[in-house]
Formats: sequence, C-alpha cells, structure tokens
Amino acid sequence: MTENQPTTAIHVHDRAQTAALLDFAELVDALALAAGELEAGAIRSPERLVVPLGAGAVMLSMPATADDIGIHKLVNVHPGNGRLGLPTIHGAVTVCDAATGRILCVLDGPEVTGRRTAAVTLLAMRRLLPQPPRHVLLIGTGTQARYHVQALQALHPQAQIWIQGRTAQAALRFCEEHKQLRPLDASAPDMDAVVTLTTSTEPVYDAAPRPGRLVVGVGAFKPEMAELGAALLHGSELYADDPAGARHEAGDLLRAGVDWPRVKSLGALLRGPVDESRPAVFKSVGTAAWDLAAARVALRTLARR
Repeated sequence: MTENQPTTAIHVHDRAQTAALLDFAELVDALALAAGELEAGAIRSPERLVVPLGAGAVMLSMPATADDIGIHKLVNVHPGNGRLGLPTIHGAVTVCDAATGRILCVLDGPEVTGRRTAAVTLLAMRRLLPQPPRHVLLIGTGTQARYHVQALQALHPQAQIWIQGRTAQAALRFCEEHKQLRPLDASAPDMDAVVTLTTSTEPVYDAAPRPGRLVVGVGAFKPEMAELGAALLHGSELYADDPAGARHEAGDLLRAGVDWPRVKSLGALLRGPVDESRPAVFKSVGTAAWDLAAARVALRTLARR
C-alpha cells in the first residue's frame, strides 16, 4: 500500500452489538426482498463448502453476492467444545461493498444465523397463517428456541408461546428462564403454529395435518436428522426456504420420500397464491442469501447512527 492510499478501519461487532443492529421487523422485510432476488438470480448463493477442521470438527464457508454487497459467513463447528466449556459454534460474517470490494464490517456469525433463522419462520407465518398467531408451540429448548422466543415476543406479543422439551423438566426450566412462556400440558388449546427446533434423528411431531395450522421445521439440518413425520408431510402443502439445499439437508423430507416438485420455494410462496384450505409445512434449511439480507439490515442501522 502506498502512502497516498487511505486506510479504513474494519469495524468488528461482537454478539451483543450485532444483535442491536438486527431488528426483527426489519429482518423479516429484508428477507422477503432477498427471497425474490434469490429466485430471480439477483442474489448468488452457491452451495456451502465443508472442510474438516480438527478432530470431528468442520469449517463451513458460505458466500453470497448481490449488486450492492457481498457477504462471506465462515463458521467453525466443534462438537467437543462442550467439554471445554466453550460454544460449539464460532463464526463471523464479513460484509463488503460490491462495487469496490471494500470490507464494510464484520458481524457475529452465530447471532446473525440465530436472528435471521427466526425471522424466516416469522416470514412464513406472515404468509401462511390467515391471521396473527395466538398460540404457538416451540418444540425444543436450545439456542434456536431462544431466538424464536425473542422474535415472536418482538413481533407477536399477543401470542401465547408453549414449550415442549425433551423432558417435562427441560421445558419447565426453559419457561422459568423466559417471560410469559408455558410448558405444554393437557390444558393447551389447538396451536396456530408449531415450530420444531431439535436435532432429533426421529420425528418429534407427526400430528394429523390441519388447515389453518402451520408447521415449521427448523432443527433438522442433516440427512440423518428428522423432526417431522411422513404422514404430516404427505398430507400438507410443502414449502422450503431453499429447495435446492433441502434436497441435501432436510432429513425429514428425504426420509418421507416427498415428491420434490411439490416443494415450493420461499420466493414462490411470497408470489402466491396460497390455498388456505390446505395444511402447510415450511422447511427451513438456510442459505447465505439470508445472511446477506441480515447484513443489509445491519448496514442500514449503522447508517442511521
């Protein structure tokens, strides 16, 4: 670099700072825009690259580009970190200007992933539920359950959130850690939406499909995982945020042997129409295009400061 070239500091935002940049309402709107762009080819989001990193661990490389910005999410997954008292997942999202390649900022990867994933669920609810949800069941008590609680309480404060855990004790502990939650019990009414948020290898939800109830599968992200049962899937209209990714990662859909042409994309869902007389299942597998949408929200928030 010559003396004449300006130097620009790269601003790195930690988890709390990243969360403050990503308002859930803005995220949902940004994701709706990005879904259409991804469908039209205006956002390029190739299949993620998986590279071994240490014993039993992997490094995931996930880029996406558009006419305004590009992002690269780098995530390290170390399943053995729990024994060390460390998080299983570490990662960062690097955001750059498309015109010049200049690095604009770096965001906390797990925070971006958690918040945009919950926002995708809320976008599906906005499109597939005939009215705002009144009763929502979350199955799971892990990290993604916490983000979904935050998103639902931010955008649907009127909704009662019910929790089903691996055990009744796990559900009760989770409810005690958060406000206005209830563990699932016999008094629970019919749910408007059910969201599965586990890493189960066997279905945790296979109730009879019902028109007006939306089921969202979030947790199963490997072919050997399955949260949703075959009867539910075969009896419902099927949507996926990224059908191409779902063919490799959505273990519930793979195990059920779904007819893939039936699985509509998020972009197609947003274009409509929706047959409200049919039960609906939305499978969320994720794509770097959603991280790009989150980066846009972060940049707009920074510009207002």
